[in-house]
Amino acid sequence: MTDVHDKVTRSYNMSQIKGKNTKPEILVRKFLFSKGFRYRINDKKLPGKPDIVLPKYKTVIFVNGCFWHGHENCKYFTLPKTRTEWWKEKIEKTIINDFVKQEELIKMGYKVQIIWECEVKSKVIFSKIINEIK
Repeated sequence: MTDVHDKVTRSYNMSQIKGKNTKPEILVRKFLFSKGFRYRINDKKLPGKPDIVLPKYKTVIFVNGCFWHGHENCKYFTLPKTRTEWWKEKIEKTIINDFVKQEELIKMGYKVQIIWECEVKSKVIFSKIINEIK
């Protein structure tokens, strides 16, 4: 199967995908701030540069995109029909890297929360976030 876009269009589309300050991240940050939590974002000193760091609670939060981090059984995660093997390898490497970084953070004494993009869209996660922080 061939790509539905030409190379220039596909390249432009891919260049517009952000790695930080995504809409789901911003929604989670606004929620936390409204509840009185203060945090740091993308702390380079910590493994995996967590999206949100709550130093007072020794908690980190990763807001993962369902596609990029391979969220199983999620309607937002389907392997592309073009270059399927390449994408499969790329996403598998991301999943392994996520696991390694989470283990490093746990060894450092941090609680690690993973929030999926689909959970933020449905807003089901917000009460769970606070319960797991404290």
